[in-house]
Amino acid sequence: MKNSEINFKILLDDDNIPEQISWSATENPNEGIEETKSIFIGVWDNYNKGLMALPLWTKEMEVFDMKRFYIEVIGSIGDTLERATGDQKTALLIENLCKTMTKDLREEIKAAEKM
Repeated sequence: MKNSEINFKILLDDDNIPEQISWSATENPNEGIEETKSIFIGVWDNYNKGLMALPLWTKEMEVFDMKRFYIEVIGSIGDTLERATGDQKTALLIENLCKTMTKDLREEIKAAEKM
């Protein structure tokens, strides 16, 4: 049996808002600590039977990038749900939602570029 670790390092400003987010992992194909602008960690709370979520992002995270990030998180959840449970119906609903959200985001970006 082998161990695998994921570590996060969050640099906070005086108001506890993330200035910098770094992460490292033993299974990371890119060696060394990586910097990112946003993370979302979801942990199943077995005691309370619910989600413990930790969404963090830096002040520098662009709004459109944040929206794209969450669309991709949701899409990944759909893929994982299908692999873990075989629930193709719910996975397809999530996939279609992500397609709609992506289309809307593209339209939003185009509109912002015209301004």
